[in-house]
Amino acid sequence: MTTIENIGSLLLKSSSMSEAQLNEILQIPLEGGQKLAEKMITEELATPDDALKQLCGHLKLDFMKEIPFNDIPIDLVRDLPINYAKQYGCLPFKMEQETLKVLISNPASAKTLDDLRALFNKRIIPIVSSATKIQDAINKVYEKSTAAFQGLEGLKDDEAYDFDEPIDLLEAGDDDAPVIKLVNSLLFRSVKDKASDIHIEPYERDMVVRFRIDGVLYDVFKPPKSLQSAITSRIKVMANLNIAEKRLPQDGRIPIKMAGKDIDIRLSTVPTSHGERIVMRLQDRSNVILELPQLGFSDQALTNLVDLVHHQHGIMLVTGPTGSGKSTTLYACIMAINNVERNIITIEDPVEQRIHGIGQIQVNSKINLTFANGLRAILRQDPDVIMVGEIRDLETAEIAINSSLTGHLVLSTIHTNDAAGAIPRLIDMGCEPFLVASSLLGIVAQRLIRVLCPHCKVPHDPTDAELASIELTRADLGQGRVFKAQGCNQCNQKGYLGRTVIHELLVITEPIRQLILQNKDSGTIKRAAQTHGMKTLREDGAQKVLRGITTIEELISTTQEDI
Repeated sequence: MTTIENIGSLLLKSSSMSEAQLNEILQIPLEGGQKLAEKMITEELATPDDALKQLCGHLKLDFMKEIPFNDIPIDLVRDLPINYAKQYGCLPFKMEQETLKVLISNPASAKTLDDLRALFNKRIIPIVSSATKIQDAINKVYEKSTAAFQGLEGLKDDEAYDFDEPIDLLEAGDDDAPVIKLVNSLLFRSVKDKASDIHIEPYERDMVVRFRIDGVLYDVFKPPKSLQSAITSRIKVMANLNIAEKRLPQDGRIPIKMAGKDIDIRLSTVPTSHGERIVMRLQDRSNVILELPQLGFSDQALTNLVDLVHHQHGIMLVTGPTGSGKSTTLYACIMAINNVERNIITIEDPVEQRIHGIGQIQVNSKINLTFANGLRAILRQDPDVIMVGEIRDLETAEIAINSSLTGHLVLSTIHTNDAAGAIPRLIDMGCEPFLVASSLLGIVAQRLIRVLCPHCKVPHDPTDAELASIELTRADLGQGRVFKAQGCNQCNQKGYLGRTVIHELLVITEPIRQLILQNKDSGTIKRAAQTHGMKTLREDGAQKVLRGITTIEELISTTQEDI
């Protein structure tokens, strides 16, 4: 049974309150004359966090069990010494117009709140968390702050820098210019956080660095506006771009090595009204190319897909928006048929993964090496399988179709919302319906959807309305379990960890071929395919929700355009 001694012990373990402060709080009278200690004795308190949470509930204070330290702006801690933060167990959390939310482990410390109020000149809103969680968050936030701001004090825009290209980011020494260390730390953190893109965005009074992680953008850092010119120049020099040209867009590439990993960065700059905006796409060349069974396709779709890529001739298309994993699927298809008996040649823009045993051609518009011209050259190389990075125009489409009709298997991508939409897209480009019908083997439409973190996902009992939003009923639940995202340190408080594919596979059967010959619209073709067993993106995603792989909210946001 819970006693006053047990409560006191639990609260002292979780907070930084003194025994005198704790006893004073526990003697607070509640309604009806009952004291807070007596009220808490009747509650089941198994852990220190439980006790602190219950105490905060009675005191009308917010409680935070897991601290999302990656969401804390490092600008907030610049003026608060780390020794003070650790001694008094406090950490600025979120700045708003007139208020500052502060994490604190001792809700009874009026002195700490007064000090913070004077320092930040804001109304302080305390959020209570355990002492150990706050200490851990302090270490991580100040570590990021130190890496980002080390040596930046007194830095001027016109200061000269050594712009020697780094080979290995971990070799950056103490003598390197501060801006070099800053850019290196951003690149290092982006790889550590498994970001796919880095956005550096200038605005009128500041600039923002954002990472795209699992398809979602997050603010990570706000460098001083005075460093904008130096940061931009440093990155452009690393990519061998013209630092004097600030009026035109530029594209470049930065190969870096980090902890034994070869990272290829594709860089794009565009001029804006407040300076050059930079986006960097990160590609880890040391990653092993995934095989088809690892991508997340259902058993039936996987069987059909393997059958399609083993055809001797025809076209198989993968469709979806940018960043939906089309290239990964094509590479996996090539790996499934790559052997010494086949001559496989690709033309890509750019070559994202290098595969032993196949010829890969990089598109180069400067010398007129386009998809169409490259495809013509490939046909003179006696290929068995051809992969075209993307069908963008009629010329490329016609050569791809003719190649498939003359005994080659052609794999390519096209941008449409669903599988059926690829057929009218080809016809709208100018391809004849009878050629499309006779050459197409199948079309895969796909999206990438975030996977629930296995360490913190919690069961969720969905409402009938939630189930209806993904075209399910209560009866469809069966043995399935629906979960929702929560967030923990393993997933950086995001609730999701990694991504998987949701898909629809349209196999060109004889009834579908007849509809193509009749030049039917995509809706008619899609309905016909569904009657023959095709699962739509939303239906495949709903099955992943029932298997606890993702959430209803994530599925709706990913497939909202495809309803």
